[in-house]
Amino acid sequence: MTTDPISDFLIQLKNGGRAKRESVTTPASNLKQAIAETLVRTGWLKSVSKRGKKVKKYLTCELAYKAGEPKIAEVKRMSKPSRRLYVGVDDLNLVRQGFGLAILSTPKGILTNVEAKKAKVGGELLFEIQ
Repeated sequence: MTTDPISDFLIQLKNGGRAKRESVTTPASNLKQAIAETLVRTGWLKSVSKRGKKVKKYLTCELAYKAGEPKIAEVKRMSKPSRRLYVGVDDLNLVRQGFGLAILSTPKGILTNVEAKKAKVGGELLFEIQ
């Protein structure tokens, strides 16, 4: 059992892209599904679907590629179980001058840094993706 399932999920997405896989399957949770749906909405993943029965539910994430290269090249976990990182709306900045994305857990749900700035909410900075 892993102590940080979000980090494990992100690394599976990154490694799946490097291995040129079409999709990645991982154990499901509501937080992972919300993160995956946010990545689909912003174009970093093609699609996400939840499969399975009762306890054995899985998320299947279809990876997105651009010119044969995976869109998810680098993932940096910011808030960890050992050290949580919270940011206010004034501290939200662009990642790689707008070419990257930061994902936050806010009172309004899982949002990107741009969406959180528009909604004027801060929260826990989960990770940055490039």
